[in-house]
Amino acid sequence: MTNQKGFSLIELLIVVAIIGIIAAIAVPNLLQSKAAANEASAISSLRNIVTSQITYSATTGAGGYAASLTVLSAQKLIDSVLGAGLKAGYTFAVTGTSTTFISTARPTTPGSTGNRYFFADESGVLRYSTTAAATSASTPL
Repeated sequence: MTNQKGFSLIELLIVVAIIGIIAAIAVPNLLQSKAAANEASAISSLRNIVTSQITYSATTGAGGYAASLTVLSAQKLIDSVLGAGLKAGYTFAVTGTSTTFISTARPTTPGSTGNRYFFADESGVLRYSTTAAATSASTPL
């Protein structure tokens, strides 16, 4: 009888089972980490929008705020990706008038791309909600 080297079927099945268990543990944590990273990006983007609105008001806006992200992007105050309204799993919107502005960020797929909705206005205070679109009455960050 010759000496055969290699793994038995049972040994291979045990290794595959262990890999499956590790994957089942790691995948939810990976998705949760991705959502947290998207939320951090949304917060940073809203801060950028607030700063851009203040800059716009002080320079080309004659004291008024930009009416949309497109205006801020055209003035090179925000990048073109944010100017399009979609960035890192969040959808952004801005409305502005001569005296106020409102900026919002909502997850494109709630629970998957992010768990919180964000809001900012001319006060510069960022607010969030976990259940619905954030407003000026939402919890401050």
